[in-house]
Formats: sequence, structure tokens, C-alpha cells
Amino acid sequence: MSSENSSTDNLLHLSQRPRRLRRTETLRKMVRETTLSVDDLIYPMFVMEGEEEKVEIASMPRCYRYSLDLLLEEIAEVSRLGINAVALFPVIPEDQKDDTGTESYNPEGLIQETVKAIKKAVPEILIITDVALDPFTTHGHDGLVDENGKILNDPTLEVLVKMALSQAEAGTDFVAPSDMMDGRIGAIRTALDAEGYINVGILAYSAKYASAYYGPFRDALDSAPKFGDKKTYQMDAANAKEALKEIELDIAEGADIIMVKPALAYLDIICQVKAATNLPVAAYNVSGEYAMIKAAAQYGWIDEKKVILETLTSMKRAGADLILTYFAKEVALMLM
Repeated sequence: MSSENSSTDNLLHLSQRPRRLRRTETLRKMVRETTLSVDDLIYPMFVMEGEEEKVEIASMPRCYRYSLDLLLEEIAEVSRLGINAVALFPVIPEDQKDDTGTESYNPEGLIQETVKAIKKAVPEILIITDVALDPFTTHGHDGLVDENGKILNDPTLEVLVKMALSQAEAGTDFVAPSDMMDGRIGAIRTALDAEGYINVGILAYSAKYASAYYGPFRDALDSAPKFGDKKTYQMDAANAKEALKEIELDIAEGADIIMVKPALAYLDIICQVKAATNLPVAAYNVSGEYAMIKAAAQYGWIDEKKVILETLTSMKRAGADLILTYFAKEVALMLM
């Protein structure tokens, strides 16, 4: 090839310069494909019994268990920051736990009373309540257990339905079954509709994996299983097609929003799920993901704010419409 032809080829090649669109911050913003907004965020919060109590969770720096009075103050602040939804998780005293989780559907239980109080104090915020037995059982599993340690699917559904109905009666906006029992979305939707709660939505933990990233959350609720693990009902981390099967079943049974949990190690699953459905897709930026960033930041190894924003943006880029994250309040302040 002549030097003249080589020079022409180089000029043709350089007529395509992607860097032109990266030249200034203003230009980068204009062509940005993915945008993180406070409207995308759902704030998980922990409530406990007592008064004027705020206890930091050791493995989740700057995350707290709140007594109801202080929780209401925090939710008012969260709402002022523009966060539209909170997801509630109860810390249940040991003396209220039993083998069958009967406290979970107590109409005057901690979660039920918390929902009523929030609706009265901050009516504009959307409330999502967890539907699972692990915080309420002595054994720490999400389902009822027989004498051989087997997790019982169908008998568990009966308790989950009672739990969901009690939360709906208290005024929750969305119930969020996180137990991974087969058929629970259909059972809950049927029961809600039969009792007239047609406007109570279901945020389904559709693809919830048996993950090592949940450790700090279990510290927060003191809900780690007392024996065995959760691998007979939560999904195998190696599986992707199974997630699509679970999603399809939950949609058919009446889910309004579907979720992938955890998020960061499962961005490929979020992407596949988004492509497979027209329903809103949520991702749970779980406690272990939160704790790793906090720990690295405490040692000065990373720029915490930049890593938080990059991490959550990656979840949006993968296809998440909504993100449950313990960073919600910090991100809302960053985005103001």
C-alpha cells in the first residue's frame, strides 16, 4: 500500500471520533444514556420496640434500628429529601418469636402499628412491608419447618396470607413477599382481592438468590437461620434461566413489580429480566454490598461518594427501574 493510500485510510478512520461527545461536562450530561434519580430509590429501614432508641448496626455503618418515635422523625426527613418510598423490616424480641411466626399477623404487632403511625404522620410516603417469617420464627427460616428440618411450602402459604392481609388492613401500599415459597404471589393476590384490598400492590422478590451478601442484614434483624441454610428455597447463584422462570410465574400470579436480589453480583440477571418483561423491575442493593463500600471508604481506599453513584448507576444501566438501597438518603443529598 502506498503512503498516500495509508494516509487517506488514517484520515477516514479519524473522522469517527467518539471523544467529541466527551469533551465537556455539559456535553457528557446531554448525551448520557443512564440517569440516576432520587425517584428511583426505595429506602429500607429497621424498626424496633421502645422509645427514643436509635442503635447503629455494627456491620452497616450509618444504618440504624429505630424505635417508632424516632423512625417517624427519620421518615419525615427522608420524605423532605424527595425519597418516595420506604421498605420496613421489624426487629422482633425473642420472647415474641415462636416456631410458626404467629406474631407476624398480629393486628397490633410492631409492623402493623408502624404502618398505621407512618400513614398518619407522613401520609404521602409509600410503604412497602416485608412478607416473610424469618424475623418472627425461633428457627430463623422463611417458612414453617417440620420435625426433620424440612421447610414446608404449602402450610407456609397460609401464614404468609394472614401476614399480608394484616399488613393490608394496617394500610400498607405494597406487600413484598421475600420468602421464595412456590405459589405465594398467587395465594396472596387472591386473598387480598377477596378481602377488598385490590389496590394493595405486590412487589415480588422474584429472583432472590441464596447469597452470602445478606450477612449484615441478618445481624440487623437477628434473623440468621439457627440450622442449615436457605438453599432449598432461595435460588442457586449459578442459575440464570431459573430466574426467568420465577419471574414468569410471579407475573402470571399477579405481581405488580418484580425484583432481583442481590443486585451488584447479578447485573446480568437484571438485564435479562428487564428484556423479558414490561413490568417495573426493582433491584436490591443489599447489606453486604453496602458494607463493602463503607468498609473500603473507612480505610480510605476508595472515593465513597463516586463509588456509590457508580454502583447504583450500574444497576440502572442494567435495567433496574427501582433500587432498594441503604444509600438512599446519602444519594438523595448528593443529587440535590
